[in-house]
Amino acid sequence: MVIIALPSLAAEKIRGYIVDERNEPIIGANIYWEKSKKGVTSDVNGYFEIDAATHHEHLIIAYTGYITQSLHIDDQNGELKVILIEDTKLLDEVVVSRRSPGTVTQRGAVLQTQKVTLGEIHRAACCNLGESFETNPSVDVAYSDAATGAKQIKLLGLSGTYVQMLTENYPNFRGVSSPFGMDYVPGSWMEGIYISKGTSSVKNGYEALAGQINVEYKKPQTMDKLFVNLFGSDALRMEANVDAGIHINEKLTTGLFAHYSNDTHAHDVNNDGFLDYPKTEQFNFMNRWNHEAGKYVAQYGMKYIHEERTGGQDDAHHDIVDPYRISLKTNRGEFYTKQAYVFRNDELAESVAMIASGSFHDQKAIYDRTPYDVTQKNLYVSLMYENDFSKRHNISTGLSLNYDAFDETLQNSPYDRKEVVPGAYLQYTFNLNDKFIALGGIRADHSSMYGFFVTPRLHLKYNPAEWIHLRGSVGKGFRTANVLAENNYLLASSRRIEIAGDLDQEEAWNAGLNTTVYIPIGDRQMTLTGEWYHTRFIKQVVVDVDSDPHAISFYNLNGGKSYSNSAQVEMSYPFFDGFTFTAAYRYTRAKSDFINSQTGEVQFLAKPLMNDYKGLVTASYQTPLRKWQFDLTGQFNGGGRMPSPDVTNRLWNDRFDPFTIVNGQITKYFRNLDIYLGVENLFDFRQENPIIDAANPRGDNFDATMVWGPVHGRKIYAGLRFTIPRY
Repeated sequence: MVIIALPSLAAEKIRGYIVDERNEPIIGANIYWEKSKKGVTSDVNGYFEIDAATHHEHLIIAYTGYITQSLHIDDQNGELKVILIEDTKLLDEVVVSRRSPGTVTQRGAVLQTQKVTLGEIHRAACCNLGESFETNPSVDVAYSDAATGAKQIKLLGLSGTYVQMLTENYPNFRGVSSPFGMDYVPGSWMEGIYISKGTSSVKNGYEALAGQINVEYKKPQTMDKLFVNLFGSDALRMEANVDAGIHINEKLTTGLFAHYSNDTHAHDVNNDGFLDYPKTEQFNFMNRWNHEAGKYVAQYGMKYIHEERTGGQDDAHHDIVDPYRISLKTNRGEFYTKQAYVFRNDELAESVAMIASGSFHDQKAIYDRTPYDVTQKNLYVSLMYENDFSKRHNISTGLSLNYDAFDETLQNSPYDRKEVVPGAYLQYTFNLNDKFIALGGIRADHSSMYGFFVTPRLHLKYNPAEWIHLRGSVGKGFRTANVLAENNYLLASSRRIEIAGDLDQEEAWNAGLNTTVYIPIGDRQMTLTGEWYHTRFIKQVVVDVDSDPHAISFYNLNGGKSYSNSAQVEMSYPFFDGFTFTAAYRYTRAKSDFINSQTGEVQFLAKPLMNDYKGLVTASYQTPLRKWQFDLTGQFNGGGRMPSPDVTNRLWNDRFDPFTIVNGQITKYFRNLDIYLGVENLFDFRQENPIIDAANPRGDNFDATMVWGPVHGRKIYAGLRFTIPRY
């Protein structure tokens, strides 16, 4: 299967998706030919395939409670998107008895992959990608410090730098963009989010040590004619999102996206003299194109982001002379293109494709009196060939090139560098009637900084019965550590920055086991999932805030120990009509050697600011005919270890305590309009005094990076979504 989205090119099949007016997939819709009555039903994603009619017939799409559609199929080579409209004449007589799940496990995928649908994304305020995981038990997103607003994603007990971030299946948000990249993707622009744990396919490179998150934007050929999302909160944050799909002709479509957010009101609820979170203003624009001409498909896209952040002391509510200020100004431009030619796309597919992307990221920052400027240029190119030799055997092979250039200065000291990494991969898939699947891949790359390295990966899937799916994976991952660019938020403290020379390329093994069981209970199905993942580093760049409470040290692991274990259980079950429920519990244990450079003492400690466990319970109820929806989520976060304090001047405790966060939302649906009202952090829990020695920001003990919980309290928000559907 080619990485990019391709149209259906064989006339033997008609393919498409059935969705409702909210763009949520409709499960079990009936699709049949009017005369022959031959038909199929749509799956959990709303997807269907039906044999093309031998004679001229209309295609009928029917689902209880919706107006039946009769379609004349002019182009059998295209992929359909059918939006069913509620039949208001039946409102008093019909009750919709099934609701589409918000998070869908990809049953047929050899990798353990979850798709977070647009319906799930809409269950929360979800102003951006970083706020899209509030109802997900696997992914944690939290503030990295109490001054810059940088957010850190965590997966399998590891920070987000070990998670490969993709947009439209090409690597993105690497290096300097990683601390703030979660804020660069507006929630309303996304069509879905795909989460894979452990090492992934070698197609996308060598950097997935803990997992992979791929964001799919709305597609020009299927997105609505117009979508508008307006949002506001009691903290005076305002946001507007607009996107529009334009069909220029049968072969050419384009999508226009615009975003503006303003959160420039000063807040200092705990009265420590510092802003609780930075004042931020962002402009974000994107334009993407899709061109289809027979067996040739092309996509193009461009994106531009301008953002300004101001943090530090709050002189709006306090009389402060010469305030401690943090300022970050960012300009980022991106482009991408995908080109594909399909030789055949029947039961046995063969295709060739090319993906190219590039970005220019310029960030000018000042942390009080410490200037830090960085410009990163990136170019990525991948050529791929795939062939299904038979129903059991598939080969994928290709070449890739990644180029990174950093122009970086800290206090006028340069840290410039360039890295060029050409590589090649080969991947083989064996599929025995979807009962047993083995996917093995290997890639070889050469770094201009670190030389030649090899990345092997293996994934297995076995279904001893239809109701039980077993998966296992093992593989290697490599990563170049860009210590200042990826951790520049750590400059929001008085700690010294100590960077060892000749930092290694990071290297780790990851192994995982997963069991998913589907249990029919009555006329519904319970899903139980249990998993365990182990990541062990061979080489790692250690970020040490323990050996010296007045320094942050970056150095090589040098043969020391570093690992992470993550075990999770999850249950989902729709107890009654219109209701979805998920409960999960995850235990994480991540430890590493920390070396005191002055004494040589080695401590094997749990990684700081990491929750020992996380529990999650999330429930959603949608009334018949989708008129109202009620959502409630509880996050139960375990305690954890704090960085080691100064033994002679203890300004913080050794550990932080468990805490609970509750979010809720109510949505009212109209035909083309949704109105929602919600609350984040319902019980107003906040970390007390997240900034150490806030009264003396230029003293030896000042530190804004000791964040383990929410830095803001309760937030009440409201918004609306307006849609002009395509059909």
